[in-house]
Amino acid sequence: MRQAEAHAPLEAIPGARVLIVAAPYYRAVVDAMAESAARWIAQAGGVTARIDVPGAFEIPAAIALHEAAAPFEAYLAFGCVVRGETSHYDYVCGESARGLMDLSLKGTALGYGVLTVETLEQAMVRADPAGHDKGGEAARAAAALIALKRRLRA
Repeated sequence: MRQAEAHAPLEAIPGARVLIVAAPYYRAVVDAMAESAARWIAQAGGVTARIDVPGAFEIPAAIALHEAAAPFEAYLAFGCVVRGETSHYDYVCGESARGLMDLSLKGTALGYGVLTVETLEQAMVRADPAGHDKGGEAARAAAALIALKRRLRA
C-alpha cells in the first residue's frame, strides 16, 4: 500500500482547478511529486496546471500573485531543500513554510510539498509515489480543503 493510501479517503472535487507551483532545483524529486499529485487530483475530478519558480523561497510569492490576479481553487507547493554547510537552508525552509502558512491562514487552500531533507536520497524516498508519496499527500490535503471550502459555502 502506498503511504498516501493510509490516510483519509480522497475527497471528490469535480471541476476544481489546482495550480502546481514547483521549484525544480532538484527536478527529479519535484517532478515525481508533481506528477503523482496531478494523478491524484485527476482521480478526484480536478484539473491541474503547473508553473515553475526559481526556488522554494519564491513559491509563496507566486501563489500570492496568482491569488490576486488569476485565482485557482487550490495550490500545490513543491520544492526540495537539502541541508548544506551554511545557515541558508534554515532561512529558506523557515521563510518558505511561514509564507505558505500565512497564505493558508488567509483562506488559500494549499497542499504542502516542500521537502526539507539532509540528503538527496531522503528526498527521493519521500517523493517516490511507491514510497512516501509526498506529492500524493499534498494533493489529498488540497482536495480535502477544496471540499471543505465548498461545504462551507453551500
